Amino acid sequence: MRMQKNAIALTIAAVCGGASLAASADTLTIATVNNGDMIRMQGLTEDFTAKTGHTVEWVTLEENVLRQRVTTDITTKGGAFDIMTIGMYETPIWGKNEWLVPLDDMSAEYNVDDILPAMSGGLSYDGTMYAAPFYGESSMIMYRADLMEAAGLEMPAAPSWAFIAKAARSMTDRDAEINGICLRGKAGWGEGGAFITAMSNSFGARWFDENWDAQFDSREWSDTLNFYKNMMDDAGPPGYATNGFNENLSLFQQGKCGMWIDATVAASFVTNPDDSTVADKVDFALAPDNGMGVRSNWLWAWALAIPAGTEKVAAAKQFIEWATSTDYIELVAEKEGWANVPPGARISLYENENYKDIPFAKMTLESILSADPSNSTVDPTPYVGVQFAAIPEFAGIATEVSQEFSAAYAGQQTIAEALEKAQALTNDAMEAAGYK
Repeated sequence: MRMQKNAIALTIAAVCGGASLAASADTLTIATVNNGDMIRMQGLTEDFTAKTGHTVEWVTLEENVLRQRVTTDITTKGGAFDIMTIGMYETPIWGKNEWLVPLDDMSAEYNVDDILPAMSGGLSYDGTMYAAPFYGESSMIMYRADLMEAAGLEMPAAPSWAFIAKAARSMTDRDAEINGICLRGKAGWGEGGAFITAMSNSFGARWFDENWDAQFDSREWSDTLNFYKNMMDDAGPPGYATNGFNENLSLFQQGKCGMWIDATVAASFVTNPDDSTVADKVDFALAPDNGMGVRSNWLWAWALAIPAGTEKVAAAKQFIEWATSTDYIELVAEKEGWANVPPGARISLYENENYKDIPFAKMTLESILSADPSNSTVDPTPYVGVQFAAIPEFAGIATEVSQEFSAAYAGQQTIAEALEKAQALTNDAMEAAGYK
Protein backbone atom coordinates (compact mmCIF):
# COMPACT_ATOMS: atom_id res chain seq x y z
CA MET A 1 0.00 0.00 0.00
CA ARG A 2 1.27 3.46 -0.81
CA MET A 3 2.01 5.75 2.08
CA GLN A 4 -0.77 8.29 2.43
CA LYS A 5 1.74 10.97 3.32
CA ASN A 6 4.35 10.18 0.77
CA ALA A 7 7.71 11.86 0.46
CA ILE A 8 6.64 14.22 -2.27
CA ALA A 9 3.63 15.47 -0.35
CA LEU A 10 5.80 16.05 2.72
CA THR A 11 8.31 18.00 0.69
CA ILE A 12 5.57 20.17 -0.78
CA ALA A 13 4.04 20.75 2.62
CA ALA A 14 7.38 21.92 3.92
CA VAL A 15 7.79 24.32 1.01
CA CYS A 16 4.31 25.69 1.54
CA GLY A 17 4.98 26.20 5.25
CA GLY A 18 1.53 24.97 6.19
CA ALA A 19 -0.28 27.45 3.97
CA SER A 20 -3.21 26.24 1.94
CA LEU A 21 -2.21 24.47 -1.24
CA ALA A 22 -4.73 26.43 -3.28
CA ALA A 23 -3.09 29.74 -2.31
CA SER A 24 0.04 28.94 -4.31
CA ALA A 25 -1.52 26.76 -7.00
CA ASP A 26 -0.28 26.96 -10.59
CA THR A 27 -1.54 25.59 -13.87
CA LEU A 28 1.22 23.71 -15.67
CA THR A 29 1.22 23.28 -19.44
CA ILE A 30 2.91 20.00 -20.38
CA ALA A 31 3.81 18.82 -23.88
CA THR A 32 3.93 15.06 -24.26
CA VAL A 33 3.84 12.23 -26.77
CA ASN A 34 0.66 10.30 -27.55
CA ASN A 35 1.76 6.89 -26.36
CA GLY A 36 0.04 4.65 -23.86
CA ASP A 37 2.18 5.36 -20.80
CA MET A 38 1.85 9.11 -21.19
CA ILE A 39 -1.90 8.87 -21.73
CA ARG A 40 -2.11 6.73 -18.59
CA MET A 41 -0.22 9.43 -16.68
CA GLN A 42 -2.75 12.02 -17.82
CA GLY A 43 -5.51 9.90 -16.37
CA LEU A 44 -3.81 9.86 -12.97
CA THR A 45 -2.98 13.55 -12.60
CA GLU A 46 -5.89 14.10 -10.22
CA ASP A 47 -3.61 12.45 -7.66
CA PHE A 48 -1.00 15.16 -8.29
CA THR A 49 -3.59 17.93 -8.07
CA ALA A 50 -4.98 16.51 -4.83
CA LYS A 51 -1.51 16.53 -3.28
CA THR A 52 -0.35 19.95 -4.52
CA GLY A 53 -3.30 22.03 -5.67
CA HIS A 54 -1.60 22.49 -9.04
CA THR A 55 -3.57 21.67 -12.18
CA VAL A 56 -2.29 20.47 -15.52
CA GLU A 57 -3.11 21.32 -19.12
CA TRP A 58 -1.88 18.66 -21.54
CA VAL A 59 -0.69 19.20 -25.10
CA THR A 60 -0.57 15.66 -26.49
CA LEU A 61 1.11 15.23 -29.86
CA GLU A 62 2.23 12.57 -32.32
CA GLU A 63 5.93 11.82 -31.90
CA ASN A 64 7.28 13.68 -34.91
CA VAL A 65 5.04 16.69 -34.23
CA LEU A 66 6.04 16.77 -30.56
CA ARG A 67 9.72 16.94 -31.46
CA GLN A 68 9.10 19.79 -33.88
CA ARG A 69 6.94 21.76 -31.44
CA VAL A 70 9.19 21.53 -28.40
CA THR A 71 12.34 22.17 -30.43
CA THR A 72 10.84 25.27 -32.01
CA ASP A 73 9.54 26.50 -28.67
CA ILE A 74 12.79 26.12 -26.78
CA THR A 75 15.06 27.49 -29.52
CA THR A 76 12.84 30.56 -30.01
CA LYS A 77 12.18 30.98 -26.27
CA GLY A 78 8.48 30.75 -27.05
CA GLY A 79 7.48 29.89 -23.49
CA ALA A 80 4.51 27.73 -24.48
CA PHE A 81 5.33 24.91 -22.05
CA ASP A 82 6.30 24.55 -18.40
CA ILE A 83 7.35 20.91 -18.85
CA MET A 84 8.45 19.14 -22.03
CA THR A 85 8.67 15.45 -22.82
CA ILE A 86 12.06 15.01 -24.46
CA GLY A 87 14.65 12.25 -24.75
CA MET A 88 18.30 11.32 -24.60
CA TYR A 89 19.09 13.12 -27.83
CA GLU A 90 17.86 16.57 -26.87
CA THR A 91 18.68 16.62 -23.16
CA PRO A 92 22.51 16.88 -23.12
CA ILE A 93 22.51 19.30 -26.06
CA TRP A 94 19.88 21.58 -24.54
CA GLY A 95 21.46 21.26 -21.10
CA LYS A 96 24.79 22.41 -22.50
CA ASN A 97 23.04 25.41 -24.06
CA GLU A 98 21.44 26.27 -20.69
CA TRP A 99 17.98 25.90 -22.20
CA LEU A 100 16.84 23.56 -19.40
CA VAL A 101 16.54 23.93 -15.64
CA PRO A 102 19.06 21.66 -13.87
CA LEU A 103 17.49 18.90 -11.79
CA ASP A 104 20.32 18.90 -9.26
CA ASP A 105 18.22 19.72 -6.21
CA MET A 106 15.63 16.94 -6.17
CA SER A 107 14.50 15.95 -2.69
CA ALA A 108 16.31 13.27 -0.71
CA GLU A 109 13.10 11.23 -0.67
CA TYR A 110 13.05 11.24 -4.48
CA ASN A 111 16.28 9.18 -4.38
CA VAL A 112 17.96 10.15 -7.62
CA ASP A 113 20.56 7.41 -7.00
CA ASP A 114 17.81 4.83 -7.65
CA ILE A 115 17.64 5.86 -11.32
CA LEU A 116 19.39 3.37 -13.61
CA PRO A 117 22.84 4.80 -14.52
CA ALA A 118 22.15 4.24 -18.23
CA MET A 119 19.16 6.58 -17.91
CA SER A 120 20.58 9.27 -15.64
CA GLY A 121 23.81 9.35 -17.65
CA GLY A 122 21.99 9.76 -20.95
CA LEU A 123 19.90 12.59 -19.50
CA SER A 124 22.83 14.55 -18.11
CA TYR A 125 25.40 17.04 -19.30
CA ASP A 126 28.71 17.47 -17.50
CA GLY A 127 27.47 15.39 -14.57
CA THR A 128 24.21 17.31 -14.04
CA MET A 129 20.84 15.73 -14.81
CA TYR A 130 18.57 17.97 -16.90
CA ALA A 131 15.61 15.61 -17.42
CA ALA A 132 14.09 12.87 -15.28
CA PRO A 133 13.17 9.57 -16.97
CA PHE A 134 9.46 8.81 -16.97
CA TYR A 135 10.38 5.48 -18.47
CA GLY A 136 13.44 3.97 -20.06
CA GLU A 137 13.59 1.57 -22.94
CA SER A 138 15.68 -0.40 -25.33
CA SER A 139 14.24 -2.44 -28.17
CA MET A 140 13.62 -6.18 -28.44
CA ILE A 141 11.69 -8.79 -30.38
CA MET A 142 8.07 -9.40 -29.44
CA TYR A 143 6.74 -12.46 -31.23
CA ARG A 144 3.81 -14.83 -31.49
CA ALA A 145 5.00 -18.07 -29.94
CA ASP A 146 2.07 -19.96 -31.48
CA LEU A 147 2.94 -18.86 -35.01
CA MET A 148 6.62 -19.59 -34.47
CA GLU A 149 5.75 -23.10 -33.35
CA ALA A 150 3.35 -23.58 -36.27
CA ALA A 151 6.20 -22.61 -38.63
CA GLY A 152 8.32 -25.36 -37.10
CA LEU A 153 10.86 -22.90 -35.70
CA GLU A 154 12.18 -22.05 -32.26
CA MET A 155 13.20 -18.49 -31.42
CA PRO A 156 16.74 -18.26 -30.01
CA ALA A 157 17.19 -15.99 -26.99
CA ALA A 158 19.64 -13.94 -29.06
CA PRO A 159 18.75 -14.47 -32.75
CA SER A 160 20.50 -13.40 -35.94
CA TRP A 161 18.93 -11.29 -38.68
CA ALA A 162 19.16 -14.32 -40.98
CA PHE A 163 16.93 -16.28 -38.61
CA ILE A 164 14.47 -13.38 -38.30
CA ALA A 165 14.14 -13.09 -42.08
CA LYS A 166 13.58 -16.84 -42.43
CA ALA A 167 11.00 -16.83 -39.63
CA ALA A 168 9.22 -13.76 -41.02
CA ARG A 169 8.71 -15.37 -44.41
CA SER A 170 7.67 -18.68 -42.83
CA MET A 171 5.09 -17.04 -40.56
CA THR A 172 3.49 -14.88 -43.25
CA ASP A 173 -0.03 -15.86 -44.30
CA ARG A 174 -1.46 -13.27 -46.69
CA ASP A 175 -4.86 -14.97 -46.89
CA ALA A 176 -5.23 -14.70 -43.10
CA GLU A 177 -3.79 -11.15 -43.07
CA ILE A 178 -0.87 -12.28 -40.91
CA ASN A 179 2.39 -10.50 -41.65
CA GLY A 180 5.50 -12.32 -40.55
CA ILE A 181 7.10 -9.11 -39.31
CA CYS A 182 6.11 -5.52 -38.56
CA LEU A 183 8.83 -2.86 -38.45
CA ARG A 184 8.92 0.93 -38.55
CA GLY A 185 9.30 2.53 -41.97
CA LYS A 186 7.75 5.90 -41.18
CA ALA A 187 9.81 9.00 -41.94
CA GLY A 188 11.15 10.88 -38.92
CA TRP A 189 14.54 10.67 -37.23
CA GLY A 190 12.99 9.18 -34.09
CA GLU A 191 10.54 6.91 -35.95
CA GLY A 192 11.75 4.83 -38.89
CA GLY A 193 15.07 6.66 -38.74
CA ALA A 194 15.76 5.36 -35.24
CA PHE A 195 14.93 1.80 -36.19
CA ILE A 196 17.03 1.64 -39.35
CA THR A 197 20.01 3.31 -37.65
CA ALA A 198 19.95 0.76 -34.81
CA MET A 199 19.58 -2.02 -37.38
CA SER A 200 22.45 -0.66 -39.46
CA ASN A 201 24.80 -0.80 -36.45
CA SER A 202 24.52 -4.60 -36.48
CA PHE A 203 25.36 -4.65 -40.20
CA GLY A 204 28.60 -2.76 -39.54
CA ALA A 205 27.31 0.60 -40.78
CA ARG A 206 27.76 4.01 -39.18
CA TRP A 207 26.55 7.53 -39.91
CA PHE A 208 30.02 9.14 -40.00
CA ASP A 209 33.62 8.06 -40.06
CA GLU A 210 36.13 9.63 -37.71
CA ASN A 211 36.49 12.67 -39.98
CA TRP A 212 32.72 13.36 -39.98
CA ASP A 213 32.37 12.13 -43.56
CA ALA A 214 28.96 10.53 -44.27
CA GLN A 215 29.05 6.77 -44.86
CA PHE A 216 25.87 6.14 -46.86
CA ASP A 217 27.94 5.19 -49.89
CA SER A 218 29.22 2.13 -48.01
CA ARG A 219 28.38 -1.50 -48.68
CA GLU A 220 27.15 -1.82 -45.08
CA TRP A 221 24.38 0.75 -45.55
CA SER A 222 23.39 -0.81 -48.86
CA ASP A 223 23.24 -4.22 -47.22
CA THR A 224 21.07 -2.86 -44.38
CA LEU A 225 18.46 -1.17 -46.55
CA ASN A 226 18.26 -3.94 -49.14
CA PHE A 227 17.89 -6.58 -46.44
CA TYR A 228 15.17 -4.54 -44.73
CA LYS A 229 13.20 -3.80 -47.89
CA ASN A 230 13.38 -7.35 -49.27
CA MET A 231 12.21 -8.81 -45.96
CA MET A 232 9.42 -6.25 -45.54
CA ASP A 233 8.23 -6.60 -49.13
CA ASP A 234 7.99 -10.36 -48.61
CA ALA A 235 6.66 -10.50 -45.05
CA GLY A 236 5.66 -7.02 -43.88
CA PRO A 237 2.25 -5.32 -43.87
CA PRO A 238 0.94 -3.25 -46.78
CA GLY A 239 2.02 0.37 -46.44
CA TYR A 240 4.84 -0.42 -44.03
CA ALA A 241 6.73 2.64 -45.32
CA THR A 242 4.32 4.86 -43.37
CA ASN A 243 4.04 2.73 -40.21
CA GLY A 244 5.55 3.89 -36.94
CA PHE A 245 5.31 2.72 -33.34
CA ASN A 246 1.58 3.25 -32.90
CA GLU A 247 0.59 1.72 -36.24
CA ASN A 248 2.63 -1.43 -35.62
CA LEU A 249 1.35 -1.70 -32.06
CA SER A 250 -2.21 -1.71 -33.39
CA LEU A 251 -1.38 -4.37 -35.99
CA PHE A 252 0.29 -6.60 -33.41
CA GLN A 253 -2.55 -6.27 -30.93
CA GLN A 254 -4.98 -7.25 -33.68
CA GLY A 255 -3.02 -10.46 -34.31
CA LYS A 256 -1.67 -9.32 -37.68
CA CYS A 257 2.07 -9.55 -36.90
CA GLY A 258 4.17 -12.61 -36.28
CA MET A 259 7.07 -10.54 -34.96
CA TRP A 260 7.57 -6.92 -34.02
CA ILE A 261 10.96 -5.43 -33.16
CA ASP A 262 10.43 -2.21 -31.28
CA ALA A 263 10.52 -0.44 -27.93
CA THR A 264 10.64 -2.68 -24.87
CA VAL A 265 7.95 -0.46 -23.32
CA ALA A 266 5.43 -1.96 -25.78
CA ALA A 267 5.57 -5.30 -23.97
CA SER A 268 2.95 -4.26 -21.43
CA PHE A 269 0.55 -3.28 -24.22
CA VAL A 270 0.88 -6.44 -26.31
CA THR A 271 0.42 -8.63 -23.23
CA ASN A 272 -2.57 -6.72 -21.85
CA PRO A 273 -5.69 -8.86 -22.48
CA ASP A 274 -7.90 -5.76 -22.40
CA ASP A 275 -6.18 -4.40 -25.50
CA SER A 276 -4.41 -7.28 -27.23
CA THR A 277 -6.12 -10.21 -28.91
CA VAL A 278 -2.88 -12.21 -28.66
CA ALA A 279 -1.92 -11.29 -25.08
CA ASP A 280 -1.41 -14.90 -24.00
CA LYS A 281 0.64 -15.86 -27.06
CA VAL A 282 3.52 -13.34 -26.84
CA ASP A 283 7.14 -14.10 -26.02
CA PHE A 284 10.34 -12.04 -26.16
CA ALA A 285 13.93 -12.19 -27.40
CA LEU A 286 16.90 -9.85 -27.76
CA ALA A 287 17.08 -7.67 -30.87
CA PRO A 288 18.92 -9.43 -33.73
CA ASP A 289 22.59 -9.24 -34.67
CA ASN A 290 24.82 -10.34 -37.53
CA GLY A 291 27.61 -11.95 -35.56
CA MET A 292 29.66 -8.75 -35.63
CA GLY A 293 29.52 -8.01 -31.91
CA VAL A 294 26.79 -5.35 -32.08
CA ARG A 295 23.07 -5.97 -31.61
CA SER A 296 20.40 -3.82 -33.23
CA ASN A 297 18.75 -2.52 -30.07
CA TRP A 298 18.60 1.14 -29.14
CA LEU A 299 18.63 3.07 -25.86
CA TRP A 300 16.09 5.75 -25.05
CA ALA A 301 14.18 7.45 -22.30
CA TRP A 302 11.08 9.56 -22.56
CA ALA A 303 11.85 12.11 -19.89
CA LEU A 304 10.39 15.25 -18.35
CA ALA A 305 12.36 18.49 -18.48
CA ILE A 306 11.73 22.09 -17.52
CA PRO A 307 12.50 24.81 -20.11
CA ALA A 308 14.59 27.60 -18.63
CA GLY A 309 12.02 30.26 -19.59
CA THR A 310 9.16 29.05 -17.40
CA GLU A 311 8.11 31.08 -14.38
CA LYS A 312 6.71 27.97 -12.68
CA VAL A 313 9.92 26.11 -11.87
CA ALA A 314 8.91 25.10 -8.33
CA ALA A 315 5.56 23.63 -9.43
CA ALA A 316 7.18 21.96 -12.44
CA LYS A 317 9.74 20.24 -10.21
CA GLN A 318 6.93 19.04 -7.96
CA PHE A 319 5.23 17.49 -10.97
CA ILE A 320 8.42 15.81 -12.15
CA GLU A 321 9.04 14.39 -8.68
CA TRP A 322 5.48 13.07 -8.62
CA ALA A 323 5.51 11.55 -12.13
CA THR A 324 8.94 9.90 -11.99
CA SER A 325 8.91 8.69 -8.38
CA THR A 326 8.60 5.22 -6.90
CA ASP A 327 5.27 6.37 -5.44
CA TYR A 328 3.95 6.94 -8.97
CA ILE A 329 5.03 3.43 -9.92
CA GLU A 330 3.07 2.09 -6.97
CA LEU A 331 0.07 4.23 -7.93
CA VAL A 332 -0.01 2.69 -11.41
CA ALA A 333 0.46 -0.79 -9.94
CA GLU A 334 -2.45 -0.19 -7.58
CA LYS A 335 -4.73 1.05 -10.35
CA GLU A 336 -3.69 -1.12 -13.30
CA GLY A 337 -1.35 -3.85 -12.12
CA TRP A 338 2.43 -4.22 -11.97
CA ALA A 339 2.70 -5.21 -15.64
CA ASN A 340 1.62 -1.69 -16.60
CA VAL A 341 4.02 0.41 -14.53
CA PRO A 342 6.50 2.61 -16.43
CA PRO A 343 9.60 0.42 -16.89
CA GLY A 344 13.31 0.89 -17.33
CA ALA A 345 13.97 3.92 -15.14
CA ARG A 346 14.54 2.77 -11.56
CA ILE A 347 16.82 0.10 -10.10
CA SER A 348 14.36 -0.67 -7.32
CA LEU A 349 11.68 -1.74 -9.80
CA TYR A 350 13.82 -4.67 -10.90
CA GLU A 351 14.46 -5.61 -7.27
CA ASN A 352 10.76 -5.50 -6.42
CA GLU A 353 9.29 -8.94 -5.75
CA ASN A 354 6.01 -7.83 -7.32
CA TYR A 355 7.77 -7.11 -10.62
CA LYS A 356 10.35 -9.88 -10.90
CA ASP A 357 7.93 -12.40 -12.39
CA ILE A 358 6.50 -10.07 -15.04
CA PRO A 359 7.31 -12.03 -18.24
CA PHE A 360 9.11 -9.22 -20.05
CA ALA A 361 10.92 -7.64 -17.08
CA LYS A 362 14.17 -9.58 -17.39
CA MET A 363 14.43 -9.17 -21.16
CA THR A 364 13.74 -5.42 -20.90
CA LEU A 365 16.51 -4.90 -18.36
CA GLU A 366 18.94 -7.12 -20.29
CA SER A 367 18.22 -5.15 -23.47
CA ILE A 368 18.75 -1.80 -21.73
CA LEU A 369 22.02 -2.94 -20.17
CA SER A 370 23.33 -4.33 -23.48
CA ALA A 371 23.02 -0.99 -25.33
CA ASP A 372 26.21 1.08 -25.21
CA PRO A 373 25.94 4.63 -26.61
CA SER A 374 29.73 5.05 -26.50
CA ASN A 375 30.39 1.86 -28.50
CA SER A 376 27.32 1.40 -30.67
CA THR A 377 29.01 0.56 -33.97
CA VAL A 378 31.48 -2.02 -35.26
CA ASP A 379 33.94 0.61 -36.52
CA PRO A 380 34.86 3.69 -34.45
CA THR A 381 32.88 6.91 -34.75
CA PRO A 382 33.30 10.49 -33.50
CA TYR A 383 29.80 10.55 -32.00
CA VAL A 384 27.94 9.14 -29.03
CA GLY A 385 24.51 7.55 -29.45
CA VAL A 386 22.96 4.27 -30.54
CA GLN A 387 20.05 5.24 -32.82
CA PHE A 388 21.23 8.83 -33.20
CA ALA A 389 24.41 10.89 -33.25
CA ALA A 390 24.38 13.30 -30.34
CA ILE A 391 25.10 16.48 -32.28
CA PRO A 392 22.69 19.41 -32.73
CA GLU A 393 22.52 18.99 -36.50
CA PHE A 394 21.47 15.35 -36.41
CA ALA A 395 17.71 15.79 -36.03
CA GLY A 396 17.36 17.91 -39.15
CA ILE A 397 19.72 15.79 -41.25
CA ALA A 398 18.25 12.49 -40.10
CA THR A 399 14.71 13.63 -40.75
CA GLU A 400 15.62 14.29 -44.39
CA VAL A 401 17.54 11.02 -44.67
CA SER A 402 14.61 9.06 -43.24
CA GLN A 403 12.31 10.66 -45.80
CA GLU A 404 14.54 9.38 -48.61
CA PHE A 405 14.59 5.92 -47.05
CA SER A 406 10.80 5.81 -46.67
CA ALA A 407 10.41 6.82 -50.30
CA ALA A 408 12.63 3.89 -51.28
CA TYR A 409 10.61 1.47 -49.12
CA ALA A 410 7.46 2.69 -50.90
CA GLY A 411 9.03 2.05 -54.31
CA GLN A 412 9.20 5.73 -55.25
CA GLN A 413 12.96 5.46 -55.83
CA THR A 414 15.65 2.78 -55.61
CA ILE A 415 17.71 2.03 -52.52
CA ALA A 416 20.78 3.20 -54.42
CA GLU A 417 19.11 6.52 -55.24
CA ALA A 418 18.03 7.03 -51.62
CA LEU A 419 21.53 6.35 -50.33
CA GLU A 420 23.10 8.65 -52.90
CA LYS A 421 20.79 11.48 -51.83
CA ALA A 422 21.42 10.73 -48.14
CA GLN A 423 25.18 10.88 -48.71
CA ALA A 424 25.01 14.21 -50.52
CA LEU A 425 22.59 15.99 -48.18
CA THR A 426 24.42 14.78 -45.07
CA ASN A 427 27.84 15.90 -46.28
CA ASP A 428 26.42 19.25 -47.43
CA ALA A 429 24.83 19.84 -44.03
CA MET A 430 27.97 18.83 -42.13
CA GLU A 431 30.13 21.10 -44.27
CA ALA A 432 27.73 24.01 -43.72
CA ALA A 433 27.84 23.35 -39.97
CA GLY A 434 31.64 23.52 -39.94
CA TYR A 435 32.46 19.89 -39.23
CA LYS A 436 34.50 19.61 -42.44
